[in-house]
Amino acid sequence: MTPDRTPPSRTAHIRALALRDPAAAEAPLAALLADLFAVKPLKLKINLDQYSLNSLNGFFNTEDGAFFFKFHQEEGEEAMAGEYYRADILAKAGLPVDQPVLMSTLPGEQILIYRRRDEPRFSDVLRTLDLADEPALRALAVEAERQLSQSLSATYRDTLHPISPAEASAEPIHRLFHERLIDRAPYAFPGGRYRDFYVGQSFPLPGQTLDWEDISTRRFTVNGVTYASTLGDLFTAAEARLRPERLADAGGVVAHGDAHNANVWFSQQGEQAHLSFFDPAFAGAHVPTLLAEIKASFHNIFAHPFWLYEPRLASDWFTAQMALDEGRIVVETDWRLSPIRAELLAVKAREVWRPLLAELKNRNMLPQDWRQVIRLGLFLCPTLVMNLRAHARSHTEISSLIGLCVAVMVGSAPVEGEDIVTRFLDSIDPDRPSRL
Repeated sequence: MTPDRTPPSRTAHIRALALRDPAAAEAPLAALLADLFAVKPLKLKINLDQYSLNSLNGFFNTEDGAFFFKFHQEEGEEAMAGEYYRADILAKAGLPVDQPVLMSTLPGEQILIYRRRDEPRFSDVLRTLDLADEPALRALAVEAERQLSQSLSATYRDTLHPISPAEASAEPIHRLFHERLIDRAPYAFPGGRYRDFYVGQSFPLPGQTLDWEDISTRRFTVNGVTYASTLGDLFTAAEARLRPERLADAGGVVAHGDAHNANVWFSQQGEQAHLSFFDPAFAGAHVPTLLAEIKASFHNIFAHPFWLYEPRLASDWFTAQMALDEGRIVVETDWRLSPIRAELLAVKAREVWRPLLAELKNRNMLPQDWRQVIRLGLFLCPTLVMNLRAHARSHTEISSLIGLCVAVMVGSAPVEGEDIVTRFLDSIDPDRPSRL
């Protein structure tokens, strides 16, 4: 059986061109919008921001007003079945979601068009707080997150239901996780981004360069804490446990699935603010429950401050040094969560994760290995959203090392002792007394 050779879609071509030459991508993008939506885009501008790791967005005008476009684009998307962008699912479940005015769901050409809004994205508000903490703005942001989290918790409780392996497998959210580990036709592991990013590659790190065969088999010791699993162990475990059909064991819910805060509007009226979703590229009615909050939990908290989305800034703010010991990489780093990210983690634990796991336990739907499932999902967020190797895309040697440490920290339990992730998991464990 030969591999799929489906030609790249127009969105794939435009996104690749925009990464090299944004101005050159504007004409084919305008032609695509005109073809799909019968509009005449004027003053089209591609918005290249640090959060557009696998997507493209920007602005244009027509005689009917100002608009905002966004599309998410995965490798091989044009050959995939299924439908993106089911905002109506979220709205019917009572979640706050901005509805597009135009939408294309054609395979490989799936684009949303919104009325342009003046509000900032929540990611921009939080970046301001990462750079310089402002207690009043931080309190406003945390309260907005608390309200959204309570809405999410109610939706998860009300929509939780058993799902079949087939229903679990049909959800598009797996394109963010398992499908980035493999080749689809013929099935191969390692494959996908995992193989392309890491297997057989070299890893420039502070003071030395390691090859994949070396770095993938070493344990990490970070600030005195040694982690039980290696990078290779974690990728192998993720391929086995995060297979779509296996994730039916904890049921399904209605979920956005990719609610990182660059997909969330921040609307402020005086001393109050509220949050609303957009770009529901991976929304679904049967999203495997333990995956529903993974992307939001990692990308809104552990990816910050700076190291994932702004590696050069992180390299100016933080240090990371390493040495090799017998079978280990020993790292010392001063990277840590900022005050706003630590508060968001506490809100996420108290208002979403603990009630969700308690509900699963009450319905006899909580797998015994739920901690491993959560950890493996968190681990795939940074490692497969972009290439963590220095100089492969935008990472420096310092930010690469920080990123690998964070990936192992969220993915693996320590050999002994605890860290911020073990404390988080303990706090949401329905079999432990709540300390939240």
